[in-house]
Amino acid sequence: MENPIEKYWQIRLDNLSNALESNNFKVYRADSAEHAGRIVMEKIIPVIKPKSISWGGSQTFTSSGLYKTLKNSDGIEILDVFEKNLDPETVLERRRQSLLVDLFITGTNAVTEAGQLVNLDMIGNRVCGITFGPKHVVILVGRNKIVPDVEDALYRIKNYAAPTNSIRLDKKTPCVKTSYCEECKSPDRICNTWTITEKSFPKQRTKIVLINKDLGL
Repeated sequence: MENPIEKYWQIRLDNLSNALESNNFKVYRADSAEHAGRIVMEKIIPVIKPKSISWGGSQTFTSSGLYKTLKNSDGIEILDVFEKNLDPETVLERRRQSLLVDLFITGTNAVTEAGQLVNLDMIGNRVCGITFGPKHVVILVGRNKIVPDVEDALYRIKNYAAPTNSIRLDKKTPCVKTSYCEECKSPDRICNTWTITEKSFPKQRTKIVLINKDLGL
């Protein structure tokens, strides 16, 4: 076989798509971050016709080009929680208001082979948006986020995603120095609220875009 790696990921993503769909998620497939962005703009937004859009922290979302595209959209209210030079109170208020938008876009820390989304948040706006509030949710998922089960998801998040995000955000936490979770009590700790999303409710409220690339942390 000429492309065994390609075949491998095709099988893995086929199986995961089936698992997610059986859990009432709507699943789309993308070959790249840019392709994922086009799917959102061409296949999802025209169907749900959102009047307001916001997002939670996600490097995959930024890589998709959606941030720049949506910032320049006409006729849609955009609550930009990434805008720079805002005071902390304004940022927090935008994050609160983002829980009432028609469409919330973000990523996930891990997805199990059984089709469960596992996430850990500092403030909670991302996991809250996934769980309840926005009418529709789009979650962009790179193939590197796939893990066998919840236990592996917890380990991946605590000992890879959380330390690397802490390093990226220049947090003052022990894991920035050790690369491992130390179960710290630092004021900068980003590991505060866990969620495990086993099914989408209502059905297909949450749309998953599986991307056949390693993306995000």
